[in-house]
Amino acid sequence: MTAVELRGVSVDLGGRPVLRDLDLAIAGGARLGLIGPNGSGKTTLLRAIAGLLPCRGHIRVGDAPPGGLSRRELARRIALVPQSPAVPAGMTVADYVLLGRTPYISYLGTETRRDLAIVAQVLDHLDLAAFAARPLDSLSGGERQRAVLARALAQQAPVLLLDEPTTGLDVGHQQQVLELVDTLRHDLGLTVVSAMHDLTLAGLFADQLVLLDGGRVAAAGPPAAVLTEEVIGRHYHASVRVLEDPGGGIVVVPVRAHSSAERQVAR
Repeated sequence: MTAVELRGVSVDLGGRPVLRDLDLAIAGGARLGLIGPNGSGKTTLLRAIAGLLPCRGHIRVGDAPPGGLSRRELARRIALVPQSPAVPAGMTVADYVLLGRTPYISYLGTETRRDLAIVAQVLDHLDLAAFAARPLDSLSGGERQRAVLARALAQQAPVLLLDEPTTGLDVGHQQQVLELVDTLRHDLGLTVVSAMHDLTLAGLFADQLVLLDGGRVAAAGPPAAVLTEEVIGRHYHASVRVLEDPGGGIVVVPVRAHSSAERQVAR
């Protein structure tokens, strides 16, 4: 089953085209990585899928007709973890995660026992129960990222969109967050779409990659087909070596176009 389908989707921001007539089908349960140079449209694409940006063309979510879902209904199907989420000063972790239940609470209503139970379950699942009463802004980077992920999971949406989920994290916390997302995808049957800058991590934690450039799909397929020196060089204008990891992954290593020794010889 297709979780999200885009047909001829275009988005303009400030009068400038960012996405151009884009077609994309995302299968249910997929681990899809969005890659591409800065300004290629990755964040815009995620925000358009989440219904946060107006667009031309059609976006179908699940079996609903294009444009047939209200904002509240869409939030029950798609959860977005932004790159730089707002962190309300003084708000506790539990209250922040409870915001994920907003699509299920009536405009004049309040949270139910079920909402509170779901929040407690999510906090426990992400090993955040001990932080429930802590102010969100007192957490470390890795802990805060887990709290942001917990808020998204509290929405109980089958599609999870991640915009640079490892931004600002050291290599250990990057791996912990991505491993956690992968475990949750498997346990909860989620469809996960992640926009990522780190090409090695993208290849390691995605089964399929879509490379955007200039608002269009420039390459798509399994990591081994997309992460090649030729493709990366053409679209990122970067000199790299693509190595095969003994564990089966792909490692993208930047290389200097001209080494110091070569420059000495040139002199």
